Amino acid sequence: MKKKTFHLISLGCAKNTVDSNSMARLLMQSGYQAVANPKQAEIMIVNTCGFIKPARDEAIETLHELSDLKKSGQVLLAAGCMAERFGGQIAAACPKVDGVLGTLHIPEILSLIERLQDRGKRPELPVRDLPALAALASPLVHQFAPQGASAYLKIADGCSRRCAFCSIPLIKGNWRSRPAEEILRDAAILQDMGTQELILIAQDTTAYAQDRGEKDALPGLIEAILKAAPEIPWLRILYAFPGFVSERLVDLMAASSVIQPYLDIPLQHAHPEVLRRMRRPDDMTWVRETIAAMREKIPGIAIRSTFITGFPGETESEFAALYDFLEEMKFDRVGVFPYYPEEGTASAALGDTVPEAVKNERLDLLMRRQQEISHAINRSFIGKTLNVLIEGEQDGVMVGRSYRDAPEIDGLVFVDGAAAPGEIIPVRINSALEYDLIGKVVG
Repeated sequence: MKKKTFHLISLGCAKNTVDSNSMARLLMQSGYQAVANPKQAEIMIVNTCGFIKPARDEAIETLHELSDLKKSGQVLLAAGCMAERFGGQIAAACPKVDGVLGTLHIPEILSLIERLQDRGKRPELPVRDLPALAALASPLVHQFAPQGASAYLKIADGCSRRCAFCSIPLIKGNWRSRPAEEILRDAAILQDMGTQELILIAQDTTAYAQDRGEKDALPGLIEAILKAAPEIPWLRILYAFPGFVSERLVDLMAASSVIQPYLDIPLQHAHPEVLRRMRRPDDMTWVRETIAAMREKIPGIAIRSTFITGFPGETESEFAALYDFLEEMKFDRVGVFPYYPEEGTASAALGDTVPEAVKNERLDLLMRRQQEISHAINRSFIGKTLNVLIEGEQDGVMVGRSYRDAPEIDGLVFVDGAAAPGEIIPVRINSALEYDLIGKVVG
């Protein structure tokens, strides 16, 4: 173990990745150095996800693994979303954890470490008053996370929607949009760092500035970002809420060569009755018309969505409507998850009525069909040339992503030829797998 060193493990979504980067920046500004080996770290940190039970189980497992490695003088911290809402459970399940730091208190990491080192004991967990915490939480100076040549840029945090199954508002509180000037400053910094792909993230990017009384503010923010960081060649938008993808946003995407023709719209289901029980937008006419308009205005646009199987009360006919919708829409990318009841959410009162075996059977049916759809779409790119952002090398082959692929959640492009990580190069596609493409550098 070396003094003033830390090892940080980030679990969960891209928003957690941004928070992890913020913690690392605060530590490094205070003289700490990141190390890859946890045995060499004075401070070990797990930035937890608390969204659903499997994520919390992963967090506890990771904390146990570090607990087994922990030696005298080392400090083990649990941070993030699970720590925010279930800090007491972490303390009970992982007695070697020295401190718990909720996601709303990440700016206080240095003071927590100082208290632990001075007193040598775990501080008491504070009583949670979510509205007060959200209002008083110290803002992070920078909220971005470089990942190779790409970078996530957080434009807002929290969520004011009350989807029946979702615990995010219980963890992070209501929407808190970042001031535009802070976002533009971060974009300019990322440009200076050589970023090739800027990825805008929030729980709902289309809700940007609604907490300040502004409507449809995302297009204006994006226009300002394009001016503030004109040298970044790619910009990607994640997590757009159904019903709030405006005509202005679609027109902006259609007119810009920088904004990648890709949008992630998590629909969650396709049967209006299930959507009403979920407390989600249930206007499937809007969905069909908007996606049709996007495909007409932005030829080749890649659309990703997410669905839940086994929501309480989901009948065979309701599931059949979801299956038929998937068949009809032919999305480029789809994620499907079984329903998990979450304590404190509205759907918890409905019970967990669909057996696990049925949930998983329905999930398997959807994903097997989507695999066939994805393969057919991928085959349509054979013979075409796509620009590919090279990320590295694997077994002697260059690996990258096209506009159709968001980091970590979508496919890859395997490239025959020479290129440096961070380059965007033209690649002629000559073969297609279910989720990935294979091609050769043009020229």
